[in-house]
Amino acid sequence: MTYLGYFVFGLAFWTAFEYALHRWVFHFHPTSEWGKRIAFIFHGVHHDYPRDRMRLVMPLSASIPLAALVYFGFTLFFSNEFILACFFSGFMIGYLIYDECHYAMHHANFKSGIFKRIKQHHMLHHYSDPEKGFGVSSSLWDEILRSGFEEKEPKKKHRH
Repeated sequence: MTYLGYFVFGLAFWTAFEYALHRWVFHFHPTSEWGKRIAFIFHGVHHDYPRDRMRLVMPLSASIPLAALVYFGFTLFFSNEFILACFFSGFMIGYLIYDECHYAMHHANFKSGIFKRIKQHHMLHHYSDPEKGFGVSSSLWDEILRSGFEEKEPKKKHRH
């Protein structure tokens, strides 16, 4: 695989990581009071206040240490420093795309196109069923893992 291939692999890997993080970490339901409090702070507050502009993007004080932790985790799988750099660059570009998309899903008004469909998918997660629709920047993994929303039947036009 070429260096560009590892970059694309990192970008694609981000999509699976985003889905898994959102579904199994952010939507984990702890039983202890301490665990419930931590879960609320990390993600529950976002569901309670989805239009709050201050709660959509992870602060640098958390994202930089997490990025370093993820980077060092990837060193366990990539011993070649150039391959690691390409893969991690793609992964981080994926994260930045996700962050920008997530902010836009909550605050931009899309009239048509793919971003309107992505926004509709994410808003169903917030306002219809938070236990479905875990993909934020894409519904790909929701489709693959069958955790998305049922498509509604198109309305039939009645002739009079």
